[in-house]
Amino acid sequence: MSTMTDGHVPGRHGPTATTEADPRAVGRVRTEYSPARDGDPDPGEIVWTWVPYEENDGRGKDRPVLVVAREAAGTFLAVQLSSKAHDGDREWVAIGSGPWDRSGRDSWVAVDRVLRLHEQGMRREACALDQGRFNLVRHRLHERYGWT
Repeated sequence: MSTMTDGHVPGRHGPTATTEADPRAVGRVRTEYSPARDGDPDPGEIVWTWVPYEENDGRGKDRPVLVVAREAAGTFLAVQLSSKAHDGDREWVAIGSGPWDRSGRDSWVAVDRVLRLHEQGMRREACALDQGRFNLVRHRLHERYGWT
């Protein structure tokens, strides 16, 4: 996994940049829960990467994302986290707090935007989300996109 040395921000530029994926055009997606504390991204883990703003104007920020699936090409599908409250919004799933947020704030996962990540584009592995909370997110993604 990359680090932010010499001004390089993993996932921001080049062939390993984090991009938005069309969740209905990614082909067959099998979400799985398979975290492994090995420094590599795995479905079920929260990792940090550069996430472009939805405007796709070159701006964005380093933020936590939940890896939800591994693609055959070696890339990963993920959804972004936010500490901004989204109670009652079906586009967001509440997952509570965890070690990914040093301030201990509650977090929400956006299910209306799917990101494609590359292992070299991830800055660090934060933690594994427990399977119960992962399943809440997985269920909402299945409802929305028909994934298995």
